[in-house]
Amino acid sequence: MRIDKGRLFVISGPSGAGKSTVISRVIADREDLQFSVSATTRAPRKGEVDGENYHFVDRARFEQMIKDGELLEYVEYVDSYYGTPIKPILQSLEKGVNILLDIEVVGAGNVRKVMPDAVMIFLAPPSMEELERRLRGRGDVPEEKIISRLERAKMEYREIPKYDYIVINDNADDAATELRSIILAEQCRTSNRLQYLSE
Repeated sequence: MRIDKGRLFVISGPSGAGKSTVISRVIADREDLQFSVSATTRAPRKGEVDGENYHFVDRARFEQMIKDGELLEYVEYVDSYYGTPIKPILQSLEKGVNILLDIEVVGAGNVRKVMPDAVMIFLAPPSMEELERRLRGRGDVPEEKIISRLERAKMEYREIPKYDYIVINDNADDAATELRSIILAEQCRTSNRLQYLSE
């Protein structure tokens, strides 16, 4: 049986772009695709499950992970660490499983330095006005955080030229279809399949 080596897909986008919705739709119908669970020192939010949403660890353990080289990338954001454990990613890729990583633009840039063949995808709303509408529509985000997230989105947009693909999330089903298409196209790359022609 033919097994393609797995690919690492890095997805970034502003808060409110709909990344979680689109990712969940794509993962639901693909057995060869896993979502990478990040580690963090922040406290779990209501409904979050350790090992499913995040690996929740204390600051001392996270800093030990940094020292031991256990993280593909990490950032400190609002007094909490966030990072990606590298071992489970490498193990899954070797087994032919594709990995989907949802991280912000700084972390994505750090991933590309370590794994230059990672596929970088930026997921964006159709406009900044729509992004603001979505953030306000949540109803649980204070005004100062909305303003802060919109300013951060402008910074994140400046990083788009560093990405391989842009998916516009005007409709979650259409965005999920585009993301599936990118994954399929990357699996069919010559560099990923050339070995079968020489067997």
